[in-house]
Amino acid sequence: MLLRSAEELKAYNNSEEESLERVIKSIADSGCNFVVCGQQVGELALHFLEKYKIAVMKCPSKFELRRICRTTGAATLVRLEPPQEADLGAVSLIEEKEIGSTRCTIFDQEDDGSRVATIIVRGSTTNIMDDVERAIDDGVNVVKSMTRDARFVPGAGACELLLADAITTFGEAQPGLDQYAINKFGLALEVVPRTLAENAGLDATNMIAEMYAAHKAGNTKVGIDVVESGTADCGILDLLHTKKEAIKMATDAAVTVLRVDQIIMSKPAGGPKAAAQEGADDD
Repeated sequence: MLLRSAEELKAYNNSEEESLERVIKSIADSGCNFVVCGQQVGELALHFLEKYKIAVMKCPSKFELRRICRTTGAATLVRLEPPQEADLGAVSLIEEKEIGSTRCTIFDQEDDGSRVATIIVRGSTTNIMDDVERAIDDGVNVVKSMTRDARFVPGAGACELLLADAITTFGEAQPGLDQYAINKFGLALEVVPRTLAENAGLDATNMIAEMYAAHKAGNTKVGIDVVESGTADCGILDLLHTKKEAIKMATDAAVTVLRVDQIIMSKPAGGPKAAAQEGADDD
């Protein structure tokens, strides 16, 4: 379109403003009072949003935008258009707080419940925050696994030592060479309490002997007590489903290695060597 005069330019600008105002007014008429935008908002749009008392926030992250939609129950719209009733979400409170010198916009459902929760991890060093993050992740995954199987077993190495004792006892009753493989499988399970003891600066051999003695006496919950530097019933529990899957995957890995029947040899790269060329003085 070619504009030939100032009046045509003014009329063109006015038509753009009227069109944008009409769209924003229709958004306000739908009951929306807060807009989350994935791109930058123009000054003219900000003017009309302010005119119709609609708050706006820019969120360039698609991941965060999906989390906001999941929290509020809203739906993302590709174009700037009036939302349908099913597209609108709801939230109890939206506020801005400064957390550790970082300004954060908080969507709080208060007592209404939410499908998304944010846990803020703070610490003096990156290693501490990484450890806390792993601990939180493990706890969340335990709760998720409990929906499948809520049974627990003694932790701190007690379960592995009980399995090692049972498998070793079973292996000794087997004839032939099978008992050697079964005994080695049982002894391999001692690596968990042994590693716990070594990481705590304890004598692993003595700790395992004390645990065996306690288990034979009937206290099958005794494990490695890293706080008191000994063995005791610390009240630590491990999820049965997680323990079972870990042992299964470790066994599958060992069986896969044992099934390899070919040896991969290292050979120099390249093709066959070229034949030696005869010299000019050779006969």
